[in-house]
Amino acid sequence: MADPYATLGVARGASEADIKKAYRKLAKELHPDRNKDNPKAAERFSQVTSAYDLLTDKDKRARFDRGEIDGDGNPASPFGFGGYGGGGGNPRGAPGGGGFRAQQFDFGAGESADVSDLFEGLFGGRGGGGGFASGFGRRAAPPAKGENIAYRLPVAFTDAASLAPQRVTLGDGRTIDLKLPAGVETGTQMRLAGKGEPGPGGPGDAIVTIEVQPHRYFTRDGDDVRLDLPITLREAVEGGAVKCPTVERPVMITVPAGSTSGKTLRLKGKGFHRKGGERGDQLVTLVVDVPADDAALKAFVAGWNGGGNPREGMGV
Repeated sequence: MADPYATLGVARGASEADIKKAYRKLAKELHPDRNKDNPKAAERFSQVTSAYDLLTDKDKRARFDRGEIDGDGNPASPFGFGGYGGGGGNPRGAPGGGGFRAQQFDFGAGESADVSDLFEGLFGGRGGGGGFASGFGRRAAPPAKGENIAYRLPVAFTDAASLAPQRVTLGDGRTIDLKLPAGVETGTQMRLAGKGEPGPGGPGDAIVTIEVQPHRYFTRDGDDVRLDLPITLREAVEGGAVKCPTVERPVMITVPAGSTSGKTLRLKGKGFHRKGGERGDQLVTLVVDVPADDAALKAFVAGWNGGGNPREGMGV
C-alpha cells in the first residue's frame, strides 16, 4: 500500500513527463537483468513498475489523489465514507469526530472469519438488494486481482523501425504475438490484460518493457535512421546507382557525380513510424573509400595536379 509518488520519488503535482523520466531512471537501475544476484532489486523493480502504471492511468491517479484507492489500486476504505483514507475530510468516528467507524477484528494467527452475518444482524440483513454496504452508499470491495508480472522484451533495431510482430513467451510457457506500437522506443511499456498472476478477482496483467537493441551500422536520430554508406572513388567521381541497405530491404540509390565524403542523401519514409501515422526518413551519408595500396591509383595521382586546395576556404 505504498505511496506511488514516494516510490518513484516525485512530487504529487509531478507532470506525466517527470513521472516517465523518474520511472526510466529507476527501471534502468533496478532491472532484474542488471541485478541478477539481488532479489530485493527485482522486488523494487516490480513496485516501481506498479507505481508507474497507476500514476500514468489518469483515472486511477485521480482516484488515488482523492483517497478513493490505495497505492495498489484497491479501495482505500471498503466500509468508510467519502474521503476516508486519503485527502478528504475527517471521517465521522475517526479521532476528533463522532459516529460510525469500521473496526478491525483480530481472530488470531492463522484464523479467519466471515463478518457478513454480524453486519447483517446490525443493519437488518440483505433486504433491499444491497445489504450493509449499499445502505451506506458503497458496496464492499471487489476481490483483489492477481499480481502483475513484469517482462523485458529485447527487440531488434530493424524490427522496431519496421514494427515487425514479436513473439513473446510468458512465464507459464504460453506464447503470444505482440504488435509493436508506432513510436516504440526503449522504455515503451505494453500491458497484456489478464496475463499476470491469478487472483480471487481474476488474473493480473503482464507489463512488457521494450528494449530496442543497437545495430552494427544503423543508428537512430529521433524518428530518422542514419547510415554511413561506403562508396568507391570511381562511384564518387562518376556517380551512378549503388545498392543501399535499409531497415526493411536493400534499395538502389543514385550517387551524384563528383560526390565527396560527408554528402548526405535522404530516403523518404524509411525511418521509424511516428505516433501520428507518418514515418521518419533514412539519412545516408556517403563515405569515399580509398584503397590503401592500389598501384594504378598511385600512378594516376603521381601525374595529377591534385585538384587545387580544398582547404582554401579555411584560410590554410
